[in-house]
Amino acid sequence: MPTQAAAIAGYDALLNQLQVELPPAVDAPRDSFSTMHLKEISYYSAGPEDGRPLVLLHSINAAPSAFEMKPLFEHYRATRRVYAPELPGFGFSDRSDRKYSPELYANAIAAFLTNIVKQPADVIAFSLSSEFAARAALVSAERFSTLTLLSPTGFSNRKLPSGTTGQALHRFFTLPGLGEGLYSLLTRRPGIRYFMRKSYVGEPPEELIDYAYATSHQPGARHAPYHFLSGQLFTKNAVEVIYGKLTLPVLVIYDRDANVTFDLLPDFLRQHANWQAVRVEPTLGIPQWERPTQCIAAIDAFWAGVAAGSSSDDAGTFA
Repeated sequence: MPTQAAAIAGYDALLNQLQVELPPAVDAPRDSFSTMHLKEISYYSAGPEDGRPLVLLHSINAAPSAFEMKPLFEHYRATRRVYAPELPGFGFSDRSDRKYSPELYANAIAAFLTNIVKQPADVIAFSLSSEFAARAALVSAERFSTLTLLSPTGFSNRKLPSGTTGQALHRFFTLPGLGEGLYSLLTRRPGIRYFMRKSYVGEPPEELIDYAYATSHQPGARHAPYHFLSGQLFTKNAVEVIYGKLTLPVLVIYDRDANVTFDLLPDFLRQHANWQAVRVEPTLGIPQWERPTQCIAAIDAFWAGVAAGSSSDDAGTFA
């Protein structure tokens, strides 16, 4: 009977055979940095160097990448200095087998703003990365000008698994053969297309599916998603623990989402004057791709309002 190490080595050898070329997520220069506590983090940057910095943060799932933020990157690079880092475990960043946690991602975002951007930035975060960006803003508020959250997690009523349950799920997912097979199943083209269709009004673009497939077929691609799938990257009571403590201007862009709800958002907005929300519809969770024009209009209106010193509990609807 093969040992666990032999089974993992066999899977890695198979993955290397199945590995596909990973092209750049966007047509822009790519660089990387690391710190004493953070392994290599890759990032793209473009636009006028004297432009106000804008940082775009992709989501966390089985196959995310900076490609998710491409419509915003391409639009704003003409007038802004735009950055799209690849969070630990994804893209060209380090994908080693280690502990991935909300703290790791928040630290990576704060370190990126401190070491690379070096001045206050407008930050746009997608899905679960909204929680990480909010954490970073709590510890490095001086690095943020505004924060925009696209289909953020943390506003659902559903309960998250406990810490011990999450750890048990992670051990289950990483059993030799089982976890590898599960990840392989999730990241086949039919699987990617199935989940993408649930999060997209109409048929998702082939380029989104192609890039998700490519980025999920790289060495170490499964390690960070295991922590996501076991629920260990979510924050319990994120509304109270993270979001409610923010004092900077925040915009939420949302509509319907296949994976989360926004049940807690209306009451939250009434209690926090520095937050606004815009419903960009119809969308199912990827507004920057489904309705890019409306999404960009909502973001621009938010920035203009902040610059003018105005705020609103609800900025309306963009359809």
